[in-house]
Amino acid sequence: MKEILITLFEKDLNRLIVEVESYSEESDLWKTAPGINNSAGNLALHLIGNLQHFIGAVLGETGYVRNREAEFSDKGVAKAKILEDIRETTVVVSATLAKLTDPEFHGVYPIEVFGKPMSTLHFLMHLEGHLNYHLGQVNYHRRLLTPQMG
Repeated sequence: MKEILITLFEKDLNRLIVEVESYSEESDLWKTAPGINNSAGNLALHLIGNLQHFIGAVLGETGYVRNREAEFSDKGVAKAKILEDIRETTVVVSATLAKLTDPEFHGVYPIEVFGKPMSTLHFLMHLEGHLNYHLGQVNYHRRLLTPQMG
């Protein structure tokens, strides 16, 4: 299961890179439309912060300090910086998951996130679903706000 999750996180983070790279105008990453609260840039920042915190800092003890509010309020972060951070996140996620022992993987996640204990495996599956959900939003955002890109 660990290898499957590593493969899925890598695949989806690489898809996020492709989506962000597909914005030919950097400013389009920060556009929103009526009924769309978050730009693709903010969704990418949110995914980076989420995975760096819950996998990197909590499981991998990387020392990453999350600023969740900034994930949604920062605007105009350079596309190159976002791409660099996604690539770094991919390395952190893969390395952290690869180091998990079976007892850690199947044991209780170190912090309560939803008000009750859950296994690390359960929470990692949630995080992969969360990544995939927002990845779909980024793809839709790109196609909706930059229709010429298809």
